[in-house]
Amino acid sequence: MNQKTFNLLVGLVFLVVAVMHLWRIINGMSVTFGSSDIPMWVSYAGIVIAGYLAYYGLKNR
Repeated sequence: MNQKTFNLLVGLVFLVVAVMHLWRIINGMSVTFGSSDIPMWVSYAGIVIAGYLAYYGLKNR
């Protein structure tokens, strides 16, 4: 696997993660891990972080 293919793959994976966080926010879905509820701010941070990594991965392909 060359570097361009790797960057494309990583960019797409992070794009999917960012879209999933956005989907959670739009639908107001609750997430429970074990007995703990995951707060909604985690998805806001997830959009920013995963979105940046997706942009960086797709930009450098």
